[in-house]
Amino acid sequence: MSDPPNTASPQDGASQAELIAMLRWHVDMGVDLAVSDEPRNYFAESAAKAAQKPAETPRGEPEFPRPARIAPRLAPEPVQLRAPPAGPLTLAPDEAVAQARALAEGAQTLEEMTAALAGFEGCVLKRSASHLVFAETAPGARIIFVGDVPGEQDDREGRVLFGSPGLLFDAMLKSVGLQREHIGIVHTVPWRPPGNRDVHAHEIAACLPFLQRYLALVAPALVVTLGGLPAQHLLGAKEPLMRIRGKWFELALPGSQTIPALAMLHPDYLLKAPAAKRHAWSDLRALRRMLSEKGLA
Repeated sequence: MSDPPNTASPQDGASQAELIAMLRWHVDMGVDLAVSDEPRNYFAESAAKAAQKPAETPRGEPEFPRPARIAPRLAPEPVQLRAPPAGPLTLAPDEAVAQARALAEGAQTLEEMTAALAGFEGCVLKRSASHLVFAETAPGARIIFVGDVPGEQDDREGRVLFGSPGLLFDAMLKSVGLQREHIGIVHTVPWRPPGNRDVHAHEIAACLPFLQRYLALVAPALVVTLGGLPAQHLLGAKEPLMRIRGKWFELALPGSQTIPALAMLHPDYLLKAPAAKRHAWSDLRALRRMLSEKGLA
């Protein structure tokens, strides 16, 4: 396990950036939950135990050598963290949604939409994420895939559906005659939750106006949701995803007619549950048929 970038306390004069880097390191190492009111120095306890004189081995019993210590690995290169927001995130949930709607409706292009999101301070997830990971859209895209939240690799690279889930997603596209150069991909929530925790309802509500405005600006002919979160909050699905996957919904976009929308499993889920790939193949066949009917493939 790598060493933390800095363990200085505020009393030692540590900067805000150093403290954020230290907290980010602990989250990456899986230390994201306090279990006592007072901190416990395990390193000091281990050193104290090692300094104690070992008990004598009873005569007649063999003494086994103690295992050698494993040298710690060198610390990785420091992660470049996004600068903290200029002001505190103090908006109440209702105020955050109202501000999000105003910013989203004021965006007339996708570039303005990205700028509006970058300046939005109504979602606390922005504080812990490394990047804003909202959308990647091919010019003139007629098919939009809507995911849930950025994964760990998405957050580090600032890319939508990056790494192993992205490779599987590319293979799924290829099976229906598509490539990323033909489509758009957008996240329902554009900031990764810390520790990969579940997204809270008020966080989704604060981000949903930007997704809805994005779809209105792109005006696709077809939408495919990946995972349960967009199926529930964009399509209004009430049943579990495994019951509605492969089914078509009618999605009403502001200022346009309703368009067909297909609910599918997320590539990240398929990597964790390979047996579900048979369902994904069935859903892809349904997508291919719709693409042919609409002349999109």
